[in-house]
Amino acid sequence: MIEIKNVSKCYGEKKVVDGLSFSIKQGELFGFLGPNGAGKTTTIRMMIGLLKPTEGEVWINHLNVLQHMKQVQADIGVVFEAPNLYVRSTIRENLNLFASLYSLPAGRVDEVMESLQLQDRSSFKVSQLSKGWKQRVLIARALLHQPRILFLDEPTSGLDPNTAALIRDFIKQFKQAGTTIVLTTHDMIEADELSDRVGIMYNGKLVAMDHPQTLKSTYGKKELRIEFMKDGQIVIKKFPTDGKETAKQVYDLMTEREIVSIHTKEATLADVFAALTGSELS
Repeated sequence: MIEIKNVSKCYGEKKVVDGLSFSIKQGELFGFLGPNGAGKTTTIRMMIGLLKPTEGEVWINHLNVLQHMKQVQADIGVVFEAPNLYVRSTIRENLNLFASLYSLPAGRVDEVMESLQLQDRSSFKVSQLSKGWKQRVLIARALLHQPRILFLDEPTSGLDPNTAALIRDFIKQFKQAGTTIVLTTHDMIEADELSDRVGIMYNGKLVAMDHPQTLKSTYGKKELRIEFMKDGQIVIKKFPTDGKETAKQVYDLMTEREIVSIHTKEATLADVFAALTGSELS
């Protein structure tokens, strides 16, 4: 559905995206991971035709994006991080406007508002809405024309945990309906939960790409974490689960000390990122 061929983007002497090449299958949810400034948003803007690559080509559904801009944009929906809505207009007025641009029937607005639970607030002006509700309107607007591909740039950034969880549930529903989704995020938990595959970007380069669990198994380290009492204080000790002496050390500790808790710590995508780049996520 999407193919990136040796794409780079330069601003003067600075190369912000450096030689990306990968493809995304139909119906796949692909996560772009990395800190702010890694090149994720720039890549998305080239994928949807808002930026021209300095080098390389972007193809969507077998069409060159720059050569077939209108056809490509009819197949995609985009949700940027910034809530670019008409704040003096109501939810319904915002959606009606964009439905008219696509020559969609009025009933389509009602369908989308129902799917995103916006009916009860349809007459609210956007200026009255919280960031979470604005995000729902942005997603509704992107879905009006039933795009085959949905681009989501930091869709839960700045949202409270409950609203972020609700937005993630909506994203899962879109994927189940067969929509191809490209998600940019620096939230590793979100990427792990949602993505079929992830690509980790750092300094404009794609440093790894695979299923989240595969990346964690390949680059991460599993640990056994034990809390025990020593001289009236709780002490924490960590052991590698694959260590040759771990079993004996844990047995000795359990027989000699009062154990408070024992649990395993699996590798996270943040651990993978640190292993690949030597840096921590912002």
